[in-house]
Amino acid sequence: MDLKNKIVLITGGNSGLGKATAKLSIEKGAKVIITGRDHDKTKSVADELGATPFKCDVTKDEEIDALYTFIEKEFGRLDVLINNAGIGIRKSLVELTRDELRQVYEVNVFGAAMVAQGAAKIFIKQNEGNIVNIASTASLKGYPTGSIYSTSKFALRGMTQCWQGELRKNNIRVIQVNPSEVPTAFGDEENRTERPLEENKLTPEDIAITIVNTLEMDKRAYVPEVTVHATNPF
Repeated sequence: MDLKNKIVLITGGNSGLGKATAKLSIEKGAKVIITGRDHDKTKSVADELGATPFKCDVTKDEEIDALYTFIEKEFGRLDVLINNAGIGIRKSLVELTRDELRQVYEVNVFGAAMVAQGAAKIFIKQNEGNIVNIASTASLKGYPTGSIYSTSKFALRGMTQCWQGELRKNNIRVIQVNPSEVPTAFGDEENRTERPLEENKLTPEDIAITIVNTLEMDKRAYVPEVTVHATNPF
């Protein structure tokens, strides 16, 4: 798949993995739409990269509907969805609350599903398309304080496998990417302040390269799931 002139939608595209993937996709010649809840920040990043900004909170169906109405009107098609919007809360079982579970699941599970639904409707009509779900190594193995975040990514992994089974007959590739720890704004849900990179940890660019490499594979083949670890993060 040649990304030149392809239409790529990246949720949560105004920082971290999403921003790095938008930058690399644009360098490859793609036309990229990035979304975020903070419109001013999203527009600023879009102006910096040469992307198209769109305010979208993935917990609100009306904003998702507006996003796809905009894409169909402005671009007439969609080639790639990178389902990247996500949040995390670390709490032990005896500390967590129902509201915290709901908050994370609304974004990481329900939001991811509804955004993917909108893309899938377009892709089925086109008889081709690509969905990339950004999960985590937390989708592969639980850990202490992971009852909220890890289980949300387990759910995303399950949905990825369901969508693979449903959509392959429509030439739609569904790919899950599992990064291990990447220093980003993730986890700072109030301020969304980017953490400094660490020499021995993964970078957002490492994951962007992984995503683009899987997309650039000939469309007769696809990678169902890829996990990326730092070689020596200790």
